[in-house]
Amino acid sequence: MPWLVSRLVQISEAARVTGATARSLRFYEQEGLIQPGRCANGYRDYCAATVDRVLLVRSLLDSGLPTALIQRVLSAPAASTEPAAPVPDALRAEVELYRERVAVQVERLTARLSALDDLLAG
Repeated sequence: MPWLVSRLVQISEAARVTGATARSLRFYEQEGLIQPGRCANGYRDYCAATVDRVLLVRSLLDSGLPTALIQRVLSAPAASTEPAAPVPDALRAEVELYRERVAVQVERLTARLSALDDLLAG
């Protein structure tokens, strides 16, 4: 859901709106995932597009993608003009490989959960 703002907001407000911590926002900037503006006093200021980008980054992080891969996906030309753009073909194989690794982890965790259920039932 896009967040609408008619003014620039500082890091504390951006953190509140996005659910990220101020530390996370600074980390996203350090990793090249977002580029907030700067006030004359050096404070970061966040426009609506940057806040929307933070929400997208958080969504991708929640899906389990590492920041290095998120940075590459978001740096693709389509992503810069359309935040919900499909994964570029050049990165599709890498994202699919990452997804396969996650699927293997899910299978292992499901087996562990089943073993715990059996233990508790017995």
